[in-house]
Amino acid sequence: MTDDVLVEVRGLVNRFGPQVVHDNLDLDIRRREILGVVGGSGTGKSVLLRSIVGLLRPAAGSVKVFGENLLELPPERRSQVERRFGVLFQRGALFSSLTVIENIALPLIEHAGLDRPSAERLARVKVALAGLPANAGDKYPDSLSGGMVKRAALARALAMDPEILFLDEPTAGLDPIGAAAFDQLILTLRDALGLSVFLVTHDLDTLYSICDRVAVLSQKRVLVADKLSVVEATDDDWIREYFHGPRGRAAEYAASQEKH
Repeated sequence: MTDDVLVEVRGLVNRFGPQVVHDNLDLDIRRREILGVVGGSGTGKSVLLRSIVGLLRPAAGSVKVFGENLLELPPERRSQVERRFGVLFQRGALFSSLTVIENIALPLIEHAGLDRPSAERLARVKVALAGLPANAGDKYPDSLSGGMVKRAALARALAMDPEILFLDEPTAGLDPIGAAAFDQLILTLRDALGLSVFLVTHDLDTLYSICDRVAVLSQKRVLVADKLSVVEATDDDWIREYFHGPRGRAAEYAASQEKH
């Protein structure tokens, strides 16, 4: 692995019974990049994320994070490595019985060994980082809007000052204005904190407005992982339908207008 590559996936195989989801898949995540991961339904985008963060043991292949294979590490060392990334799951996955502040403070108490008052003070900083109003911290997840739940989950993902953020469909279910605001927040956090971001999405606006590279999952592997201009030019039926259909053209046009 070079210094520029923080995550290296090689020869990854994932299968569930007779169904093979990934077969000999390779992918890198580079320092300070926002990598968008797209693909048709059933291509295993979330499965790939779960394999990288160590929640799923692949059938074959290797996943190295910061040069270390998570699945081969002793528990204490693995825990140390895992603190260096944050994960935002598809539906937030917040504990409904805890307030937003308590949700964010929990990993700080359990993994960083902070006392509750210190953890909750730091949690309020993360609430502000995620663009939530201060009073949202004392609310329970079920009293928040969808967009606020996403931001609360993002604040929790940022709790341990990670170097890599893994985001699973972060703008799904948000209205276009809320989704655009969330995209810009991710961009701001990347630039301010020097994060690398692995972003599973189907949102074309997200791909065009904030992603440095896009990886397309197809035929059980990464078909292409490159700048959008290269991805768009790849000779593949799904890519043509996805990027060159009406929604793809509209997203590309909107992104070009923003840049001018």
